[in-house]
Order: sequence, then structure tokens, then C-alpha cells
Amino acid sequence: MERIYMDNAATTRVKDEVFEAMLPYFKEMYGNPSSIHSFGREAKKAVEYARGQVARAINAQKEDIYFTGGGTEADNWIVKGAAFGQRRKGNHIITSAIEHHALLHTCQWLEKQGFRVTYLPVDGDGLVNPEDLEKAITKDTILVSIMFANNEIGTLQPIAELSRIAHAHGAIFHTDAVQAVGAVPIDVQAMGIDALSMAAHKFYGPKGVGALYIRRGVRIDVNQQGGAQERSRRGGTENLPGIVGMGKAIEMATENLPEHMARQTALRDKLIDGILERIPEVRLNGHRTKRLPNNVNVSIRYIEGEALLLRLDLAGVAASSGSACTSGSLDPSHVLLGIGLPHEIAHGSLRLTLGDFNTEAEVDYVLDKLPDIVRILRDMSPLFHQEEGGKVLV
Repeated sequence: MERIYMDNAATTRVKDEVFEAMLPYFKEMYGNPSSIHSFGREAKKAVEYARGQVARAINAQKEDIYFTGGGTEADNWIVKGAAFGQRRKGNHIITSAIEHHALLHTCQWLEKQGFRVTYLPVDGDGLVNPEDLEKAITKDTILVSIMFANNEIGTLQPIAELSRIAHAHGAIFHTDAVQAVGAVPIDVQAMGIDALSMAAHKFYGPKGVGALYIRRGVRIDVNQQGGAQERSRRGGTENLPGIVGMGKAIEMATENLPEHMARQTALRDKLIDGILERIPEVRLNGHRTKRLPNNVNVSIRYIEGEALLLRLDLAGVAASSGSACTSGSLDPSHVLLGIGLPHEIAHGSLRLTLGDFNTEAEVDYVLDKLPDIVRILRDMSPLFHQEEGGKVLV
């Protein structure tokens, strides 16, 4: 049976070139980057080379890149670090209602510590209205954090415009760019981004390593004590092979980015158009064009997303219904509820996210299998038959 992976928003396969770049740092060049002997010096050199690779990918200064254990740690660091590092200025944070839980749960924790948080609404496509930010921001606002691209519906936010508003009021502007790095162009200088989170495993690098960009001069508290690593701001021995892999992966992901984007956009649009044409009563979630090149998210009425995923898996297709970080929850996606979908429709969501290894033939396979799976599940749904009989409107 054919096996097709279309869950690249959850994680990506490590590319061969990335794996090969990492290998020597497990057994041959395994020194601690903090050691002063030759083993340590060659390890330190590798870390600094990777730091430069990450910086160039987002047009940042090398010294402004700090390696972390992933995107969740980076989000926690910037939100908590800004809150406590800037509390003499104010205690107000602004974010959006559809952020990743790594950021939302951190903000909710800060509310228990006495900070105020405003959660901006989004429209039906998942876009933040800059006017809403302008109305919400005050002299006490210390941080504005709006994700670059939503991890579930793929909507791209007007980052440059939002950052201008934040800066006009003296606030730090952060963006969770975990889904965006390596997928769309990012220029932290041109876009006015003060801090940015990323994770290697979203762009064909290893899991367990990420980075936080912090513009020089932005004051935030240190991440964790216990060592002088990362210029004394994030203690702990560096994940040497992971950092090397992250550097190689981000370099590859941002090379020839327009060509990569064009290819994935073509596959994405074929998948979207095919689903909407072949399956009735389906809604595309997220903006039609202001979205990640690889993201397809639809809500299919009268079916449960979990049943759909199991049937797709039996057909050899790996997909998801939303964020992998909340896959164990029975609650509908907060993102889909945030864009105005009722619970019963939000429960029937399907996210297909393409990657560099997907082909047009795989898209054709999914378009061939999915309508039959939906028909089978709808035949089992009493709501679908009641609707057909004109008895109930859902």
C-alpha cells in the first residue's frame, strides 16, 4: 500500500544532507563547545557557523541568535522574559486569540502573576485587524506577540504593519514564526521584528532544537540560569549535532525559496480546488491566498475529524485535524472556533500540509481516495440523513 505523508506542519523528515552534516558531531567532533581544548574549539566553531546560517536566513545579526530546545521554549522565553524584564514600564501584553498554545498558555500563566493580557480577535479568514491592535495598545503595553503564520489554517498576518503600531507605542514586537521560517521570505530588519521564534524540525531539520532571535538592545530576562552558554542568557550545554543540523536545514530551506514556494503553491491549490469541486458542503479555512504555500485546511460537514483521519491512515495517507500539540484533546480547535466556526463543523476539520517530498501523483491519490471516505462516513451519520430529509439544519 502506498504511504503518503501530508502532515508536514506537525514535523518534517530530516533531509539526507542535514543528517550527513550532523553525523560527525555525534562520534568524531563531539567536544563541549565551552571547553578550551581543541575538541571544544572545533565544537564552538560549528555552533557559531550554524548561528550565522540561521541569522542570514532571516537577515539578522549573528549575535542576536540564541539556540533553544525548540519553538515552545523560544515562545516561553520571549513572553516571560519580556514580562519580567519590562515590568517597570508596564504589565500589559497583547496577542491574538489563535496563537499556538505555547504562547497562549504562557500568557494565561502570566495573568495569574498579575499581568494583563489582551487577546485580539480575528476575522473569518484568521486575520488580525491592525485597527484592533491600535485600539488595544496602551502606554502600559510592553509586548505585542502575533504569529507570522497560523499553524492550523496557514493564514499569514500583516507583520510589518502590526510591528509599526507596536513600535509607535514603545512596545516590543515578537512573532512566532515556527511555521513560516523556510516557507516564506522573512526579513526581521525590513519587517521591524524585535524577536522571532523558530524550530528546526519544521524545515527538515532535527527535533529538539530551535532558536530565538532577539534584536540587540531589547531587554528581556534570561531564559534559565546554570551556565554561561548563549552569552549567559540560556544556560545548558548546547545540542551540538542538533544545532549543526538546524544550520544546514535552514540554509537549504531558504535557498531558491521562490521556486520552492511556487511548486508547493501549485500543489496546494490543486488540492484545495480538487477537494472543493469533488466534495459538497466543504469549507476552506484560512485566507485563500494569504496563506502558507503548503497549507490546506478544510471543514467537512457531518463527519468527525478523528474518524476521517483514521480512514485516511488506513488508505495510507498521514494527515491531521489541527495542531499536533493538542491531538489528544477532544475539544474542537481554538483556532477554528476563533474564526467563527460552530463546534459541530470545527470537529470535522482536516489539515493536509505538503512538503518538499510530496508529488503531484500523491495529490491525485488523495483526491481520488478522500471523496469515497467522506461518502462512507456521511452514510454513517444520522445528521447527514436528517439534513437530506429536510428535518434538521446543522
